[in-house]
Amino acid sequence: MTRDRAVTRQKWLTAATIGWNTVEGVVAIAAGVAAGSVSLIGFGLDSGVEVSAALILTWRLAQERRTGCKQDADKRAQHLIAVSFAALALYVGVESVRDLILVDQPEESLLGIFIAALSLMVMPSLARFKRRLAPLIGSKAVEAEATQTMLCALMSGGLLIGLGANAALGWWWADPLAGLFIASLAGYETVSVWRADSLEDTCCG
Repeated sequence: MTRDRAVTRQKWLTAATIGWNTVEGVVAIAAGVAAGSVSLIGFGLDSGVEVSAALILTWRLAQERRTGCKQDADKRAQHLIAVSFAALALYVGVESVRDLILVDQPEESLLGIFIAALSLMVMPSLARFKRRLAPLIGSKAVEAEATQTMLCALMSGGLLIGLGANAALGWWWADPLAGLFIASLAGYETVSVWRADSLEDTCCG
């Protein structure tokens, strides 16, 4: 595959990411608020982070089309994605701890279980497609966004366990624990993405 075709495919994947996560985020946050579920709200906010990362990546590719390959643009995109991870980790971590301390018990959410299971089926494939394109494009920002999509899949699994345990067994504490799991993954990726090595000039070489 040529690099131009890889960039075109990445644009379509980015558009699909924006569309999917916009719907997923709205539904998850609404269901989370209704059920009082910090993990479900956090999952919905992660979908918002996914959308922001995709928009950042769209900006990065637009920079390249206008002015040619620029590593500084790629690095800024990479850092903005890392900041979005940090904001998610901070909010969900604080809210999860608060719920555990205050024994704030969420209601069960069948809609949340459904959206988590659906995401667990879709996100891994989307992440694999993105990761295959990253070396062809020569973009650490594309790689970072692929990592973020895979993180969303892992979060879906943790969310599904937490919501399922609460609904089936009445284990209310499984929900904030799932929230802490989401926060810890987001915190790890904050450091990982921020410290990633600078790109070699692959796209202009």
